[in-house]
Amino acid sequence: MVLRWWLRFDSDEVSTAEPIVVGRSNSCIKAENKACRERQRRELLNSRFLELSSTLEPDRPATTDKLAILGDAIRVLNQLKSETQDFKEMNEKLSEEIKTLKAEKNELREEKLVLKAEKAKMEQQVKSMTSNIPPPGFMAPHPAAFQAGANKMPVFPGYGYIPMWQYLPPSTCNTSHDHELRPPAA
Repeated sequence: MVLRWWLRFDSDEVSTAEPIVVGRSNSCIKAENKACRERQRRELLNSRFLELSSTLEPDRPATTDKLAILGDAIRVLNQLKSETQDFKEMNEKLSEEIKTLKAEKNELREEKLVLKAEKAKMEQQVKSMTSNIPPPGFMAPHPAAFQAGANKMPVFPGYGYIPMWQYLPPSTCNTSHDHELRPPAA
């Protein structure tokens, strides 16, 4: 601060000398000289450091220690980098899982369509089978054998072309004593 003495002249009074404080202004209106520009740059840097300090640790009071502020900024940036990397990895894993689930969903849709078609086919078969069943209480006559040609086995409609004697035990099929047990009818 610079003290200068100014003479003050009032009307009809003797002039008195009073000290007038002539100091630096808080801000330079025009950046006229290098010192003023440098002061403005320092003030801007200090205000930015205070803003950074309050942004990094909002619950703590702002500090003016520039090294501590820079250390906090580096720590927070490294922490954010690692969190970003973790989120990227998680995002990739979730994207792969989504692709897998979509493929599985499409497979299940296709399987559902196949099962619906099979169900419709089976319902149609059941419907056609139940339409030929006689009502309850109705007794169907024994199916008569179709006429077979010479040396051919008769075919019964319910059994198809399967000869039934092959399922009998061999002792039942023994015909060597038939002439004694069952005499021929004349």
